[in-house]
Amino acid sequence: MGSHTIARAAPRRPAVDPSARIALDCIRRIVRALRESSRAAEKKVGLSGAQLFVLSQLASAKALSINELAARTLTHQSSVSVVVQRLVDQGLVEREPSATDARRVEIALTRRGRATLRSAPDAAQDRLIQGILRLSPRRRRTLALSLGSLVRSMAAEAEPPLMFFEEPDQPRRRKKEATHGKP
Repeated sequence: MGSHTIARAAPRRPAVDPSARIALDCIRRIVRALRESSRAAEKKVGLSGAQLFVLSQLASAKALSINELAARTLTHQSSVSVVVQRLVDQGLVEREPSATDARRVEIALTRRGRATLRSAPDAAQDRLIQGILRLSPRRRRTLALSLGSLVRSMAAEAEPPLMFFEEPDQPRRRKKEATHGKP
């Protein structure tokens, strides 16, 4: 008697709903447009896409608070604050006390920031926000609910929603650590 081999069939995958592929292709196109825009900004003016986006939002106002800038970029203020600090460090924006309210700090473009912005490509985030805002309120709510469900199903809701292609701020090392490698 010979040995018997049991042929096992590969597990059947459920038929893929064509709308799943369409959704993924749309997400891929959006991410690609944002990534290419960020690379173009990096190449042309040495800024990330998020930094360019913040500069473009500041250009349309004399000065804005971090909260106002967060509202304009549709981003959490902590994410905007990280990007603003990087722009301050590069001399492209400055923080100043408000002329009307000493408790308020305002962010404004410097002359160098305006010059950089003039030579920079457009920020894809502007097009993304405009596209979302052109949707009807009902479609925007549906999009928000659907994307929220997707994020939860991926167990990614605990991740901070940083600006596109901007790394989180790293804790700053003290000068002594940076120069001597010791605490």
